[in-house]
Amino acid sequence: MADKVDVIVVGAGPAGTACALTLAKAGLEVAVFERGEYPGAKNVMGGILFTNSLMKLIPDFKEKAPVERPVSKRKFLALNSKDALGVEFSYDDFTRPPYNNNFTVLRAKFDQWFAAQAEEAGAMFLNETVVDDFIYENGKIAGVKSRREDGDLLANCVILADGANSLLARKAGMRSDFHPSDYVLGVKMVLGLPKEKIEDRFNLNSDNEGAAYEYFGGVTNNLMGSGFIYTNKESLSVGLGVSLEMLGKLKIKPYDLLDKFMDHPHIKKLVQGAEPLEYAAHLLPEGGYRKVPPLFNDHILICGDAASLVNTSLYHEGSNLAMESGVMAAKTVIQAKGRGDYSAKSLMKYGELLNETFVMPDMKKYRKLPALMHSCPQFFKEYMDLPIDVIREYFTVDEHPKSFHQKEIFKKVWNRVSLPQLFKDGFNAFRAFIWS
Repeated sequence: MADKVDVIVVGAGPAGTACALTLAKAGLEVAVFERGEYPGAKNVMGGILFTNSLMKLIPDFKEKAPVERPVSKRKFLALNSKDALGVEFSYDDFTRPPYNNNFTVLRAKFDQWFAAQAEEAGAMFLNETVVDDFIYENGKIAGVKSRREDGDLLANCVILADGANSLLARKAGMRSDFHPSDYVLGVKMVLGLPKEKIEDRFNLNSDNEGAAYEYFGGVTNNLMGSGFIYTNKESLSVGLGVSLEMLGKLKIKPYDLLDKFMDHPHIKKLVQGAEPLEYAAHLLPEGGYRKVPPLFNDHILICGDAASLVNTSLYHEGSNLAMESGVMAAKTVIQAKGRGDYSAKSLMKYGELLNETFVMPDMKKYRKLPALMHSCPQFFKEYMDLPIDVIREYFTVDEHPKSFHQKEIFKKVWNRVSLPQLFKDGFNAFRAFIWS
């Protein structure tokens, strides 16, 4: 007879660990299965941790957690083959608590620390363990089968937090086949660089200041996606997130694209002399609200990336949606335990709780964005290249009068995009970003 716990959580990323911590604090017996050698060993993200949900779980995390730098400066840039055009903003308030709830992190460090908080609360972590399937009783999920000796474990409820390509969600009949158009492939390098050089190159004054630079256009071969550089204390997180579908169709190797990105004149100056410390790749859900699967069924819930809960707008938020969904899943199970009812009807409270948080309202607000990005490739080419050419022409100083350059600007605009197309795309972008 297999052992039994109250709840099984699969995956020790932000969603799974936040869920386990909440359950353990409430006195439930919870087991967390993690396929990595330790939590964070296989977990990858660009490098910004959004902490509005973490703050509620661990109010003093800033003094305890291995976060790197608060993000006080953000910069968005369009690149072509050799030039850059961008807008930058920085706020002094973001260098002081609560730091706008934006911190750079190294997941291998942070996830281990976060899991340790859940362990101290009573959660049990089973690392280096892959969960292959479910155990069923009377047609209902009653536990999991894993690749370890005596690996069967029973539970009243199973919570899936096992990432974007959750095979268990598909086995449970809660996800359809995966389609490349719904995913981005993220590739990332961590580059070691002395603290003094980081602060000099990014114009930072102390550890309480950090920068997040995001790049569009030529950086991804004008494909749907973006690049980034995030400052850590003594390293840089540098990477790209590019449409998995287009990478496959064009047979582009992501690490070649990353090398090209770091060789761009603008990027090269920022990473010069940095020492490669780590390389990683990871799938990210980009389908948005319309690709969120059913989130609950009898004795099972899904949260985090496994539920496609990523804000696909310029915010690029995922970690806070993951944590918040993990907490709401835990609260749902705690209430279900009180009722002694883990049926789908009982667990539907999960959806109600998510709707009461920022998670589903934000997902719903940007529901039109993924389809817009797929249908308008010009957003990543013409609308990135054109402003660079226009601004360069406007500020060119030579023997020609200014009226000549202004005429050249109009020629460039008319040759690149028609006025009706410009208005149409502008209206669609307004609807997707603002009016929804």
